[in-house]
Amino acid sequence: QVTLMESGGGSVQAGGSLRLSCAVSRNGYRLAWFRQAPGQEREGVATIRDSSTVYADSVKGRFTISQDNQNTLYLQMNSLKPEDTAMYYCAADRSVPTSLLFRPAGYTYWGQGTQVTVSS
Repeated sequence: QVTLMESGGGSVQAGGSLRLSCAVSRNGYRLAWFRQAPGQEREGVATIRDSSTVYADSVKGRFTISQDNQNTLYLQMNSLKPEDTAMYYCAADRSVPTSLLFRPAGYTYWGQGTQVTVSS
């Protein structure tokens, strides 16, 4: 079992940057960042395993997922847009089928979320 705790959310103007962090209690998992806006489904934005990364088209070139050697997961978000406003969650699982990399059903463990608000 693994526990996850996000931090680093906040409010920023469009075009600004934020870095989210997620403390991960154990290594050896595929990790991902998801987001959920009010009234919308939770969607995956980026995932990492063994330094191999995959991004959703909506954030490619603007967001960067990374992990340090102390089991902290990061999401560097640049050129933020109002449509990036959402609750952001980190997620983990031992093994995720390729078809579920950006689907909530692919991940067993979740953090509590951190709010990101981007104003125009």
